[in-house]
Amino acid sequence: MGLPNRQYAILWEAVEAAQVTRRDKGLGAAEELIDRQVSDSCAVHHRDGDPSDGPWQ
Repeated sequence: MGLPNRQYAILWEAVEAAQVTRRDKGLGAAEELIDRQVSDSCAVHHRDGDPSDGPWQ
């Protein structure tokens, strides 16, 4: 996928969580969970600006 290791891990953590959510609550809830979890995890991972010079937006 061309993602750095941590971003790849963030994606798969969200996908695994979404699989359970989809089974229990449906596709819409699973999609919302992926959006929220990936956004939150990436924000935490890049809060200091790595690998660029400024904070991740």
